[in-house]
Amino acid sequence: MITNAEPRLSFPDFLKGLAVLCMVQVHLMELFATNEIYASMLGKVSLFMGAVPAAPVFMVIMGYFAFGFRLTGKAVLRGLKILLLGLALNISLNAHLLLKILSSTIQLNPFHYIFGADILFLAGFSMIVIAILKRFFAEKLVIWVVTGMLFAFGNSWLPVYTGQLNWVYYVQALGWGEVSWSYFPIFPWMVYPLLGVIFHLIEKKYKLILHSVVQSHFTLIILFLFNIPFFRYGFGIASDLPVYYHHPALFVLWVMLFMSFWTMLFYKVHKIASGFKSDTYLVWVGKNVTVFYIIQWLIIGNMATTVFRTQSWSELIAWFFAVVLTSSILVKGWIVLRIMISSTLKTQ
Repeated sequence: MITNAEPRLSFPDFLKGLAVLCMVQVHLMELFATNEIYASMLGKVSLFMGAVPAAPVFMVIMGYFAFGFRLTGKAVLRGLKILLLGLALNISLNAHLLLKILSSTIQLNPFHYIFGADILFLAGFSMIVIAILKRFFAEKLVIWVVTGMLFAFGNSWLPVYTGQLNWVYYVQALGWGEVSWSYFPIFPWMVYPLLGVIFHLIEKKYKLILHSVVQSHFTLIILFLFNIPFFRYGFGIASDLPVYYHHPALFVLWVMLFMSFWTMLFYKVHKIASGFKSDTYLVWVGKNVTVFYIIQWLIIGNMATTVFRTQSWSELIAWFFAVVLTSSILVKGWIVLRIMISSTLKTQ
């Protein structure tokens, strides 16, 4: 994404692969770990690793490439498909739980799980918004920056509905409502895909300067030192999920600082490790990140009803490797099946 030809093609996928593995471990921590483990310091480290290195990084990369869509209609259509996929995933990953609710075994509101504002909803809306704004903003960097700031700060300005119409709460959950099923609301989370657009424009305009900054070893050291005094603040929010999901604008600034260090660090790791099996695997996962993300959620979500908050550290580690391995096998199977179907259709 930043420099020479080979890393430029594979580094975004490397980051996405790393991000989705961070998501796997945090999903297990949220749903499988005992309350004691969840509240421990290592539990908080797990929550942190599943926070900033995961969803924000993934959404920035998505925004970076979403800006490259030339046809507005095609981008909007893709966004709508992602929204439908998000709804289908919510139903599928909670299928076991929904059946128990339907049979009155568990007393919960099913709509909180069906319409939970997860990351695919954010991705779908982001794709649509970026495609539409691109028609008006073009490559005017300042306007994109101002728009990003509006999404970052907007959560504290928007009114919170407290009336009797239940459907409004589900709509508001997608936008900015601080309810239990609102995980990635548009405000403030849309700021991260917009940061991807902003980086895309900065890279295009200042490519040579950016190249020299990235190549310098001092840049990583400086970013590390700048992160030290603010890390405690960022860690505190990132490891507290209700606050993290509806974080303030100041946290967005810290995320930008931390992501700069994180991206720079793993850019250098990727350059050194390129060609190693672990590196190749992460790139492969990143290329197939949507399917991998869906499969891991189907496994974890449906198993959570049975093992919710009961698993020890050894069991969590075993679950992590089992979920990653199973997801990898099923993704590979999906790729083979898709190739077979495509070949069959071409021969007809």
